[in-house]
Amino acid sequence: MIGEIVDWFTSSANWQGADGVPTRVLQHLGYVLLALVLASVIAVPIGLYVGHTGRGGVLLVGSGNVIRALPTLGLVTFLFLLFTDSDVAAIIGLVVLAIPPILAGTYAGLQAVDRAVVDAAEGMGMRGGQRLWQIEVPIALPLVLGGVRNAVLQLVATAAVAAYVGLGGLGRYLLDGLAILDYGEVAAGAILTALLAIVLDIVLATIQRALVPRGVRLAEAGTKKEVEA
Repeated sequence: MIGEIVDWFTSSANWQGADGVPTRVLQHLGYVLLALVLASVIAVPIGLYVGHTGRGGVLLVGSGNVIRALPTLGLVTFLFLLFTDSDVAAIIGLVVLAIPPILAGTYAGLQAVDRAVVDAAEGMGMRGGQRLWQIEVPIALPLVLGGVRNAVLQLVATAAVAAYVGLGGLGRYLLDGLAILDYGEVAAGAILTALLAIVLDIVLATIQRALVPRGVRLAEAGTKKEVEA
């Protein structure tokens, strides 16, 4: 198996053309980023509203758990049969998959904000919108971005189902390799998917460190030390 994997990666034919690694990686990345943007547009505002107002928290958690229970492959297949369009089916399926972790991270982030801090801001005369964007969101940012990172990892792993309904991406190596019993190609597809997930997580971790205020990072580190102690 190791020899087959090495042969696959060292073959120049697998790095060129429409079926080459660069093309497949870009396709896979395109599905992930599009689904992430659409899911964020839906989930972040809802999470901010519910976390800020406290209204609908039970419904949000319950609906999130229901969505998590949906089988992605079955959902994509059903949507493909419904719309007869592989692009639409795959993207909707991935968006549905990405919404719960982003929604949960956003809601949990705002709920974790110390209410004494919010009350103090209110006592200073800050309105609801000002408290949300100037106090609550910066403090909640680590959990919000943590939800986004979680969604990205799930999307990278699950975007392979797009190949099941005829799309490209790294999932093609898995399905095409299985079809011809080329296990080197199957393993290569799995390795590339894992590497893409690792690279994206490192990039997002760097972005998270740059966006989260230093004071929030220090407070978070202090809390972790207290818990460990």
